[in-house]
Amino acid sequence: MGATFAISVFVICYMFIISEKINQALIALAGGTLLLLTKVYSLEDALNNYIDWETIALLFSMMVLVSITKKTGIFSFIAIYFAQRVNGNPVALLVGMAILTAVGSALLDNVTTVLLFVPVMFTITNMLHLPTFPYLLTIIFSANIGGTATLIGDPPNIMIGQAVEHLTFLSFLNHLGPIVLIIFISMLIFVSHHFKKQLIMQTRSVNELHHMKPASYLKKSPMIYQSIVVLSLTIIGFILHPIIHVDLTTVAVSGAILLLLLTEKELATEKVFQEVEWITLFFFIGLFMLVGGLQEVGVIDELASYIIWATSGDLPLTALLLLWVSGIISQIINNIPFVAAMIPVIKEFQTYGMADVDPLWWSLALGACLGGNGSLIGASANVVVAGLAEGENKAISFFQFLKYGVPLVLFSLVVCTIYVYIRYLLPFLHGL
Repeated sequence: MGATFAISVFVICYMFIISEKINQALIALAGGTLLLLTKVYSLEDALNNYIDWETIALLFSMMVLVSITKKTGIFSFIAIYFAQRVNGNPVALLVGMAILTAVGSALLDNVTTVLLFVPVMFTITNMLHLPTFPYLLTIIFSANIGGTATLIGDPPNIMIGQAVEHLTFLSFLNHLGPIVLIIFISMLIFVSHHFKKQLIMQTRSVNELHHMKPASYLKKSPMIYQSIVVLSLTIIGFILHPIIHVDLTTVAVSGAILLLLLTEKELATEKVFQEVEWITLFFFIGLFMLVGGLQEVGVIDELASYIIWATSGDLPLTALLLLWVSGIISQIINNIPFVAAMIPVIKEFQTYGMADVDPLWWSLALGACLGGNGSLIGASANVVVAGLAEGENKAISFFQFLKYGVPLVLFSLVVCTIYVYIRYLLPFLHGL
């Protein structure tokens, strides 16, 4: 009875989350609260066992760091300066913005990156009288692909990194970076060629662009130097995690607190906290509670047993099945709750005799992050960009996005299948 109820609450909440008719965070929290009221688990269990406070703290800290840095105008400066350097060439601008977005998503996170670059892109495309859809589509794809490469680039990776201690920032970059680069370059070649005829440069508009002064967007104060230094030190701390043995959350929290202290006189802490994406944080909390209900009643254990049964405990088959299942499901629903549900499942595999489950973690990360490109609700970055576009009266059609997203995901999964098989599964099969 308990299992049926927990599953029902989980599924119903999922349906409401997908419909987007009611705030997603509110739905997730309501579902979690219902599990508490019906005593599926206790408040103590929720707080101590199921809500991953390390992930919440890491996200919060990065939001604080980027919120303060954004106030300096450095991100707007970079975008406009680059547009001028490529002389307003539409194709070069598309490629350049894609690279900036991918790198930004890898070093910060994809949601933060699109929040920074999309408004600037609207300014530039409006000035140059260019269609916005090719740029928005490319930004979404670049954000999700770039975010796949690092531990902090995409929320699913953050969750995996927090759940598996030995998977460090450099581990993600080493294992996922090569395949991400291949997929990113392939995507870039396709979009730049496909939209080339729509991207026509207008001389008058380019002249207006050159009259813009990038430096005018910079806030001339100590805060700009403080922000850049602290943000850089935080990223270096992530990279040096295996050497300094300080966990990622501690590094991020330390960086956020330090920057808040340094900039308190110029920017009140209250104002910084007002710009934190609280809805996103509470959405995560609610999702952790929903998945905790499934763990409490044994659904996760049963799911792990079923996958082991379906694949006969074969590591190569399990890895490839996980890659494709996560990639396909992430096109239909947001990848965050799916990864939250699968993390304990993979952990259960070790109790069934799988000694090395790292290939499963990489398969899950690749499938969930890249699968998010399939639809407008597949990843958080997609939802954010769609909302910004609608606010500018340049709404992205769900099916218009699907036309490009689904083929990209299928291509990505095929390439990842080859990569996972050659890099991880062949050595396993040959006992290396």
